Amino acid sequence: MRSSGSVSGKNKDTFSTQTDNEKRSSGSGSNCLYIVSLGPGALDYLSVRAVKVLNLVEVVVGYKMYVDLIKELLRDKKVISTGMRGEIERVNLALEHALNGQHTAIISSGDVGIYGMAGLVLEVCKQRNIHVGWLRSSEDRIQEESCDIRIEIVPGISAFCAAASLLGAPLMHDFTSISLSNLLTPWKIIIRRIEYAAKEDFVIALYNPKSKERNWQLSAVKNILLKHRSPETPVGIVSKAMRKGERIEITKLARMDQFKIDMQTILIVGNSTSFQYKDFMVTPRGYMSKYSLKKKKRW
Repeated sequence: MRSSGSVSGKNKDTFSTQTDNEKRSSGSGSNCLYIVSLGPGALDYLSVRAVKVLNLVEVVVGYKMYVDLIKELLRDKKVISTGMRGEIERVNLALEHALNGQHTAIISSGDVGIYGMAGLVLEVCKQRNIHVGWLRSSEDRIQEESCDIRIEIVPGISAFCAAASLLGAPLMHDFTSISLSNLLTPWKIIIRRIEYAAKEDFVIALYNPKSKERNWQLSAVKNILLKHRSPETPVGIVSKAMRKGERIEITKLARMDQFKIDMQTILIVGNSTSFQYKDFMVTPRGYMSKYSLKKKKRW
């Protein structure tokens, strides 16, 4: 096991507050809601755009644990936090503040578009018949002249990308991500997706692998994978990637359910070509079989 207690340090240049002129110009005078990705949690891995947005907004809404990760950036903000399973409440609170003219951010870990809040925000807007437009324009997407609210989705480093970087290069070839939480997706559908992914030899990133209430699913998934893959297949296990309490393991498929695993853990199951090299997990892209690495004669 590799572990790290490191958390990102403060960078005064990167996290400096925007000027008043920047704040005034960023919102274009409209009702604005920013859906902001926090990445894995450490401030070093927060994008420059995310920091700028968090500096300019007046209200920040998020799950309490995520709010705590960036609390040093929120000292002059109105902060609204709720507990687990309060996602719809958070979205409605963020929308109300934005519709009332306050520049508002709703935050989520990883990337907001991957198991995050972006989809739910748009679903609620559709349900409430809120006329939504884009905050940022481009050459082929001009802002609508009239809308109830303008939205910007700020991307970030997803959990599986953070985990992969700590393991080595396990996602170099085709992969899929599957959440084992059956809170929103029926278990029979999850199992079917695991079966297909295993059969077609995808590298598989597993989200939400285990909780206090769900302590048996991971072993069931292991047994399905073992029908299609060698028990020696490498599996990377990363908990709390890039924040305090970080843990990194590389094990074999046959033993993947024998480690400390919780909702803050990502597992990456290799495919038939994945291998472990020292402390690194690698899934070949295919270069070695197509090209020779022998040095060519220089003329």
